[in-house]
Amino acid sequence: MDKEEFAAVYATTYRGLLGYALRRCDTPEDAADVVAETFTIAWRRAADIPPGDGARLWLYGVARRVLANHRRGVQRHAHKTAALRAGLTAPVHDDDSPVAEVFATLPERDRELLTLVAWEGLTVPEIAAVLGCSRNAVSIRLHRARKRFARALRAAGVDQPGPGRPVLRSELA
Repeated sequence: MDKEEFAAVYATTYRGLLGYALRRCDTPEDAADVVAETFTIAWRRAADIPPGDGARLWLYGVARRVLANHRRGVQRHAHKTAALRAGLTAPVHDDDSPVAEVFATLPERDRELLTLVAWEGLTVPEIAAVLGCSRNAVSIRLHRARKRFARALRAAGVDQPGPGRPVLRSELA
């Protein structure tokens, strides 16, 4: 099948295939994707397209299989999204703790640096690469952020007893 024949098949079948896909897809965008994929497959397999009205029926068969693949993809996406949401409902940290409350009061720039070190486990050179600045700048900013955090913790009555967990002064009494 040459380009002109394919163009003729496209012109005579496009509207029907689009209607077929629209009636079976959740969104017009999905239907347009199904039709586009159908004609992409048809172009690659142009030699397999039967002549006459057989072309229209053959394209419906291709569209049917494309729709089945689309539906499986939608289901996979829904399952993965549900699993991700379930994983995200578990708290990453205790937002009600005094430490979290103090942390939330820090400037965004300090919180970003401290979380890159503490939660993401990045080193100073790695943080420099992420932020697009020098290692020296990261070291200075990190030192200052840690000092501001420690000062804010002390002001809130939270002490840091070495490598253990932060505790409230009231817990020490």
